[in-house]
Amino acid sequence: MTYTVGYFIGSLSSKSINRTLSKALIRLAPESLHFEEIPIKDLPLYNRDLDADYPPEGRALKAAIERVDAVLFITPEFNRDIPGSLKNAIDWASRPWGTNSLNRKPSAIIGASPGKIGTAVAQQNLRGILAFCNSPQMSAPEAYIQFTPGLITDDGEVSDASTEQFLRHFMEEFGLFVERVLRVLPQG
Repeated sequence: MTYTVGYFIGSLSSKSINRTLSKALIRLAPESLHFEEIPIKDLPLYNRDLDADYPPEGRALKAAIERVDAVLFITPEFNRDIPGSLKNAIDWASRPWGTNSLNRKPSAIIGASPGKIGTAVAQQNLRGILAFCNSPQMSAPEAYIQFTPGLITDDGEVSDASTEQFLRHFMEEFGLFVERVLRVLPQG
């Protein structure tokens, strides 16, 4: 069975280390997972006044999430939280009330930063948001990647064998998690 995973990159920067991390994750993922980036850069700020007439960008985001079997969040930490752009995307995805696109959608979180504790605080906060959105989350292994120069090439090749092994294991576990969740909570 093949599953389509929509992935969010929390940073809007084209040179984001989390974008580079996403390339490594896709390279190391099991063949049962197919990936599609869900872009968030063009979303306007969420405003409840637009719930009755969602803008095209909001509808496109919801449709992209609904097309995939699972979601992977690859995010930096900004000021001890997730970037505002990622929170904004989640707000669009979960609204209007009763049309939460993340409902019962299996998810996992990973992130990279130059610091040793990686994106630990941002990931904790994101876990709370996803729990409210009723998105089943892979709770282990947790993955806070300290991104050092040369760790991952622009093409997604990992230079450190132990980091490569860890990331491969993370993606294998995510594949198993998606399969288990969808067996219990079929979509559609």
